Amino acid sequence: MSARVALLGSGAFAIPSFSALIAASGIKVPVVVTQPDRPAGRGRVLEPTPVGAWAAGEGLRVIKPEDINAPEWLDLLKLERIDALAVIAFGQKLSPSVLEGRVACNLHGSLLPRWRGAAPIQRSVMAGDDEVGVTVISIAPRMDAGLVYARVTTTIGASETSGDLHDRLAQLGVSSMVGVVQGLIAGTAQGSTQDESLATRARRLSRADAWVDLGGSARAVCARINGLSPWPGTDCTITGEGTGPMPIKVLRCRTVDAELPMGTVATHGVVGCGEGAIEVLEAQLPGGKPMPLADLMRGRRWSRAILTSEPHAPTAH
Repeated sequence: MSARVALLGSGAFAIPSFSALIAASGIKVPVVVTQPDRPAGRGRVLEPTPVGAWAAGEGLRVIKPEDINAPEWLDLLKLERIDALAVIAFGQKLSPSVLEGRVACNLHGSLLPRWRGAAPIQRSVMAGDDEVGVTVISIAPRMDAGLVYARVTTTIGASETSGDLHDRLAQLGVSSMVGVVQGLIAGTAQGSTQDESLATRARRLSRADAWVDLGGSARAVCARINGLSPWPGTDCTITGEGTGPMPIKVLRCRTVDAELPMGTVATHGVVGCGEGAIEVLEAQLPGGKPMPLADLMRGRRWSRAILTSEPHAPTAH
């Protein structure tokens, strides 16, 4: 007899694992739980979460509670006889009442206890971590502090952005997530406690983060730029020969073996840092398409330019 598993998720990070779970042996998925539709775009039209849109396309039953802990939703989980919860990028805290009498696990986009919180993938890239990955954990009262059931590691590519790594880690976690859910159902999954002394916080990104200190090392500059891509990106200003300053968003780079004065941009799109240099592989002018900085300069017949970036005013929390 198949176990009845509810899938709780909102972000696209959940979709590869959820797709595998609905096809896995010994599992039946009677309901998918996601965040309510939210206004999006210039028209502020209500749009479903990525998981909501995916589940509807799969013909699955979808519910969209403002609070999964409310009595009516607890009653629904009981009515559906839910045995297990698979949680990925859901966005709501689960109360003991939701977890009572059920096994549950969560797929997180970092090697816990490092980078607990809302932006683990971005913070991993921004910090230039030598090793990154995913962790499958139990649900705990404190954020991302549960028992570790499984970890999968990888490394960051030379010009890999947070967006790239997000998609790669989503696939990397599939096998472990399915295996842990099946193990919890069978009663064979075993977890280990996290080392609290190694815990770090992955603070949510905001528009105020969209800048870089070009006076740092090329490695640090590159890690921050790639970590901020695709959102919020890195806001800069470029000034070419015979032109005034223009706003530009830098989206992808890699470190290169070159020496230039800080902020100086050579024709081939290489920018000098406080130590070393980076090559800007993707940059975007307002209303334009991302392109190599070398192509942007070639289109304006610049042989040299200056790139600057300034801290943004902090946003209120």
